[in-house]
Amino acid sequence: MTLETKIPKGPKNREEIFMKLRRALSVSAATAALLPMAVAAAPASSQAAPAAKIPTCYDLDTAYGQYHDNTFVGRSFGIPKSITLGTHWTTYTATLTNASAKELKSFELSAKLGSYVYNEGERDLSPYGDLQYWDTSQHAWKTLRQAGGNARGTIPGPKTLKPRESVHVQLRFRVSKDLPLDQAYDAFTGLTGTFVDRYRNMDCTAHGDAVGAFSPRKG
Repeated sequence: MTLETKIPKGPKNREEIFMKLRRALSVSAATAALLPMAVAAAPASSQAAPAAKIPTCYDLDTAYGQYHDNTFVGRSFGIPKSITLGTHWTTYTATLTNASAKELKSFELSAKLGSYVYNEGERDLSPYGDLQYWDTSQHAWKTLRQAGGNARGTIPGPKTLKPRESVHVQLRFRVSKDLPLDQAYDAFTGLTGTFVDRYRNMDCTAHGDAVGAFSPRKG
């Protein structure tokens, strides 16, 4: 039996029933369309933003000019003013000390080797260098190399750093003879400590460095 045969034959009654059916179907369709949006939006409001999307405290400082990071005291020992290109390793120690009164959370260590690029056409020294850290648990040197070829990366370390607590990392580096010396290099290597701070009711990342500068030269 069809819907048409169930409806009374009176024109007025038939029009009223059709109107009620249309309104019911419209409400059901609107509700169905809204439900997926509500379900998809709910997790975003209840979950914290990924670490990669947290702004730096220095970006917020640019906007307001009030964030000052005096958290770390960084020192490096053993980086000479110049190094000879080649296979010889230069070993040094980098130290970061929490000089603040707060415990640093989400603490991460990384190290880098490279040079500052100021003008278009200048090259970064990093792909021509090697950087390693001493793994105290495995008693072995471990190489730091990003997928793009730069000599830098993350180092295993503590996840928190208490006030007046320090971390010490032994590193070594070298720069290949293939490095073109057709430009001046403002080169550096060192250790970086990063943590999540709270500023203007927002989570943001801050960092401190223990870096030394050097100049590469032919042997």
